[in-house]
Amino acid sequence: MTAEIVVVPHTHWDREWYEPFQRFRLRLVALLDEVLDTMEKDPDYHFTLDGQLACVDDYLEVRPENRDRIAALVESGRLAVGPWQILLDEFLCSGENIVRNLELGMARADKLGGAMAVGYLPDMFGHTAQMPQILRRAGLLHACVYRGVPASVTTDAFAWVAPDGTAIRAQYLPAGGYGNGAHLFEDPAQLGERGAAFVRTMRGWHGPDGPLLAMYGTDHSAPVRGLPDMVKQLGARMDTLSGYIEAHSADVTGLPRVTGELRSHARANILPGVISVRAHVKQAMSRAERMVERYAEPLAALWGGEWPGRFLDMAWWRLVDASGHDSVTGCGVDETAQQVAARIAEAEHLGQAVRDMVTARLAGTVPSGAVLVVNPTPAPRRGVVAINVAGSDPLLDADGVKVPLQPLEYAPTLLLDEEMDPATALTFIHGTELYGQHITGWSVDDGVLTFTVARESSAAFNVGQVRGALEGVTRVRILAEARRTLAAYVSTPPLGHAAVRTAPYSEVAGAPSGDPFVPVRAEERMLDNGLLNVEVARDGTLTLTSADGVTLTGAGRIVDGGDVGDSYNYAPPAHDRVVQDPESVHVSKVCSGPLVAAFDVWRTYQWPAAGDGIDGTPEIPAQSRTEVTEEIAVRTRVELRAGEPFARLTVEFDNRCADHRVRLHVPLPERATRSHAEGQFAVVTRGLDAEGGCGEEPLPTFPASSWVAAGGVAALLEHVTEYELVDDGKELALTLLRSIGFLSRNRHVLRPEPAGPQLPTPAAQSRGLRSVELALMPYSGTWKAVPEAAETFRHDLLAVAGTGDPALPLPAPAAGLSVAGDGVVMTSLRVRDGWQELRVVALTDESTEAVVEGGFTRARLADLRGRPGAEVPLTGGVLRLPLSAWEIATVQLS
Repeated sequence: MTAEIVVVPHTHWDREWYEPFQRFRLRLVALLDEVLDTMEKDPDYHFTLDGQLACVDDYLEVRPENRDRIAALVESGRLAVGPWQILLDEFLCSGENIVRNLELGMARADKLGGAMAVGYLPDMFGHTAQMPQILRRAGLLHACVYRGVPASVTTDAFAWVAPDGTAIRAQYLPAGGYGNGAHLFEDPAQLGERGAAFVRTMRGWHGPDGPLLAMYGTDHSAPVRGLPDMVKQLGARMDTLSGYIEAHSADVTGLPRVTGELRSHARANILPGVISVRAHVKQAMSRAERMVERYAEPLAALWGGEWPGRFLDMAWWRLVDASGHDSVTGCGVDETAQQVAARIAEAEHLGQAVRDMVTARLAGTVPSGAVLVVNPTPAPRRGVVAINVAGSDPLLDADGVKVPLQPLEYAPTLLLDEEMDPATALTFIHGTELYGQHITGWSVDDGVLTFTVARESSAAFNVGQVRGALEGVTRVRILAEARRTLAAYVSTPPLGHAAVRTAPYSEVAGAPSGDPFVPVRAEERMLDNGLLNVEVARDGTLTLTSADGVTLTGAGRIVDGGDVGDSYNYAPPAHDRVVQDPESVHVSKVCSGPLVAAFDVWRTYQWPAAGDGIDGTPEIPAQSRTEVTEEIAVRTRVELRAGEPFARLTVEFDNRCADHRVRLHVPLPERATRSHAEGQFAVVTRGLDAEGGCGEEPLPTFPASSWVAAGGVAALLEHVTEYELVDDGKELALTLLRSIGFLSRNRHVLRPEPAGPQLPTPAAQSRGLRSVELALMPYSGTWKAVPEAAETFRHDLLAVAGTGDPALPLPAPAAGLSVAGDGVVMTSLRVRDGWQELRVVALTDESTEAVVEGGFTRARLADLRGRPGAEVPLTGGVLRLPLSAWEIATVQLS
């Protein structure tokens, strides 16, 4: 060979995909058994284990006796592991999940001898904008990527630049990706010919000088026998990926520069349909992440006493495991999706357990009968919260001032009234518990035994006394105390709590607390709260007008079209039937203020039942949709709350159809040429088109995590949602559902080759009840007001019943930690090594300052691995932290 080739033997290991996890693991164990044996026999052999510690952990759970063998090879520099815990999908998890993934992987790798110092990202379906900053702040100076690289990159290395300006060297894997050298050793007789062809191809990318990277491996592959001899015969040398990449300078001077996310279809498929398939998994992931990130960890850090680290660690292990690029994406078989969903549910349950433990501790300081209201956001907040209280008296705060309220629901007071043997009724009693409440008294009158019950009771009860008074009793009644569910308008401190209670009118100290608010009102088909006016049109769509005059008309149109694609890519049938006009519309009032007003808008449609298959062969994509239809009733609850500049929507329907896509359309107040979407520590601006070139149709469908804004309207989102600007930028389309029946299709109208095996996935049709929550917010000018609204929409106030002594006074409101500053958003607050660790990001194009206040006396910077840095001075107990545009900052407080 006239040029040096560096051969990097590796495997790309999909932990779960077209088979569930345990079946893949069986093959992993066999592969690593062979790799370890081979490496120990041949000291020249090197191997790169896919950049994820999950492979090691999954192997050692079966072969724990081989830990020292692996550690010895890692320490020798011949076996490269980490830095990730798992190869994630970067767009379908939160930015914090990405950080914890890297943190876990590097910590685990350190125990084995050290992580590969390369952010290896070989098969993700595109890359997030802030990844260069994340890697650099974790101590990594290089990345290695394949999918999503734009056509402007014509070399095998480029400078990848984050929005804040952080640049790292990115090794691009052209001409075959992570398998560009997999063909080299297929036929030993053709080594010279294949090697020469490889050099000709790669020189076009690398230039005339320097070694060429040959990634020898592919999905779930074991190394070929006799590889070291063939490498020598080729005149090449063997190394790990980190060995090859770290030989290059991290200085990016002179390299082509690419800024922001990598989502181009120019060089490889990025398979964008994974964003919206199995949407219930995406909903669950976002819900679980919020529970752990924004409720469990911050509340435990501030109010929880001893840090429940093991519970939270278990939650994060499950969230990180679920973030795999063939896991949360939903592009595996149904068994894989079931396992992923169960893992996410466990993470949420662990987060709930920690949250409830902390709030129960706080509730013990609040008298029973009163209610504790907890604010999960790091800013003072006045908002609507649903609480349950006894009686019909006014609601007061700790100062005795009346709290605005609105009755929503009254609980039944007559729980039982039947003729029965009273001895049978006594078997219903367990201690003082009866029908889920506690006995507060009993009486016998005219042959009727009556029990009174309540949620809380300190009254003594002796069932023996009741048994002595049953003569002549033929009827049993159970009466509960009168209780109401109320909407209350409560003021709460940042990441803190306040308490409210009912009291007689004689104890009311004054007017409603806080600044005056404009009541919400509902009239016929109109809602108004002074900040936003919403009218329901005859076709069930909405007209929204903001206080500053921004109007959008026709919002909320439901559009159903065919989808004969697969879990990777949407595909319309050749002769589609698009249904968007309802057969009937009915509007009913749910509640009418003054704190909450809402309508239910019912629209019925005739949706085609399925794709019209060819000759009964489901493997062949349908060319049209069936003439047979299903009547689908779509209920859209439109809700307006006091003080909120957005309308909350809940869209529900029973999906009884197959092979289709359902989208919610929002006409924009003004035509948009670009959109702004939040996700993973950034706000990404995108145009109306997507770059193509590799063969996959470049559909301009994109992911948004918590919100997307364009043309004067923002959609606030509960989970990562696929969106598209359609009709030349005049409408925003949000995907509510994709129903598909195959993991991959061999024949796909928008993708030239299969993305995986053609296996049926009937559960991916997502039949059954589908429910999506979102909000629409007209705005003028820029999107700068949207993050605060999304913070409110996504993080409800918590209401917890007091459990303390009834004689206790209401505790005064208590603040936890406040975070302020233009564009500054808190993403994490937890305890690490006895310090509170806070992470913020500046979602702004300009330099700003984070202002942090709380009960701390010291502050120091830290990197994304939690390693402490320089102390930061405080001014009057306040931390003022300068931030550059789009900077991610971690600070530890004591």
